[in-house]
Amino acid sequence: MNHELDDLKALLASAPQILKQEGRLVVISFHSLEDRLVKDALRDGHREGRYQILTKKPVTAGDEEIAGNPRSRSAKLRAAIKI
Repeated sequence: MNHELDDLKALLASAPQILKQEGRLVVISFHSLEDRLVKDALRDGHREGRYQILTKKPVTAGDEEIAGNPRSRSAKLRAAIKI
């Protein structure tokens, strides 16, 4: 059985304790459920004063990247810095 979502939840929950001050958390998600978990965790961390969000909207692949790597079409990158 695949436990990717559980593993992602565990990573996002432990990241504030693992990261040093000004450490960066960068996550690339490929599915909407993964992206929702990351988005919510970063937003909640921002509200709690743990993170400064570096990507207001997710960074996605451009046309040139997609042409050379079709799998990149679904990738979304989100990032935050621990404050």
